[in-house]
Amino acid sequence: MTTSSTTSSTTTKAKLLAVTIDCADPRKLAAFYHEVTGWDIQYSEEEYAAVGDGTRSIYFGRVPDREPAAWPGPDKQFHLDFRVPDVERAAAEYVALGATRPEFQPGVTEEGTRWIVLQDPEGHLFCVCPDPS
Repeated sequence: MTTSSTTSSTTTKAKLLAVTIDCADPRKLAAFYHEVTGWDIQYSEEEYAAVGDGTRSIYFGRVPDREPAAWPGPDKQFHLDFRVPDVERAAAEYVALGATRPEFQPGVTEEGTRWIVLQDPEGHLFCVCPDPS
């Protein structure tokens, strides 16, 4: 990844409020990500749910016929990245909560584990990455 120098602009700058994830069962995914992040369940209904920490949120909207992206594949749609103190331990804990660990792991090499790809209970991709601190 490369970075570029910043330039001044007159465009109004936006702050990210939330990411909304389409899913069949918003309550179930909110409960899962509540466990993964430790964030509060802010809202939980059949059609819509949310978790957040007061500054960031993940929203879940009911889309009954949503198809998960194929992994690996060109249509992965999006994924979330989370930092954790111990990647292998966190991955095992999240699998115990209902995530799956796909066979294809581009972040796991002979040199070590840089990140682990998981799929939440509805098949959305997310990665657990080492916390650099």
